[in-house]
Amino acid sequence: MQQQLRCSRVASSRITPRSRTSVVVMASTKPKLQLMVNSCTGKMGQAVAEAALRAGVELVPYTLCGPADVTASNSTVNVAGHTLTLVPPSTRDAVVEELKGRYPHLMMVDYTLPDAIHSMVDFYVKHRTPFVMGTTGGDRAKIAAQVEASKVYAVIAPNMGKQIVAFQATMDLMAKSFPGAFAGYKLRVVESHQSTKKDTSGTAKAVVQSFVELGVPFDVSQIELVREPKAQMEVMKVPADAINGHAYHTYQLVSGDGTVMFEFQHNVIGRTTYAEGTVDAALFLAGRIDAKDGKTLYNMIDVLRAGAMR
Repeated sequence: MQQQLRCSRVASSRITPRSRTSVVVMASTKPKLQLMVNSCTGKMGQAVAEAALRAGVELVPYTLCGPADVTASNSTVNVAGHTLTLVPPSTRDAVVEELKGRYPHLMMVDYTLPDAIHSMVDFYVKHRTPFVMGTTGGDRAKIAAQVEASKVYAVIAPNMGKQIVAFQATMDLMAKSFPGAFAGYKLRVVESHQSTKKDTSGTAKAVVQSFVELGVPFDVSQIELVREPKAQMEVMKVPADAINGHAYHTYQLVSGDGTVMFEFQHNVIGRTTYAEGTVDAALFLAGRIDAKDGKTLYNMIDVLRAGAMR
């Protein structure tokens, strides 16, 4: 789920002595991690920062943001009673280089917009900053190749929800174990998210790939997107109070003669499961960095297989 980046101008790109203090001191049993959650002006960034604080992770009091809604009078955002300094594009290069000196175990979390994903990957690679990216969209193969070649440690996944990732892994395993098992079936995929999400669900795309391997002809362009509140409530049965924060998916398979139907659903209200999974991914990645693992690019299935979910 991407959140629109909104930010205010930072009065100075220099780090003041007061702002060098991290929000939370990490427990000694956790891997070395100093987490900077970007886009904290958006709901997903806020949710991840709050989840990090709940987990006892050291939160770096800065957040990258976009150029929209820039005002000279507002340069901070509050997260669970903690003040984070907003860093717009005009000063982010200098600020991040200085932060790397202050926080030797700096890692970033990225929930931006699909049309910004490639520029953000370029930024993390340029500054050689480990990152966890839950942003969807973009050319995924290109992103993976770029990050892998850079040897910058990263977890990149279209969905950070723990149980949903387990479902994805199960579908992938079924496809590899029983290729063509659903040959002759027709597939319909419908997904509903809050109206601010403009692109097609990355999770739906991943699950569709498994169905294709199972023998079902289907293109991601056939995925039906529901973004209108009326249809979300009446057709998808989304509660009215979840219209601004939900992720509903339905995959329906029907045999060629119409006598057999399979239906899979995963419906999520709110952002907590994604936020907590993101923090789990960051802790996992910090452990891989500590171990100097030769592999540097991971996804959430790697996190699951490592037993790294709290």
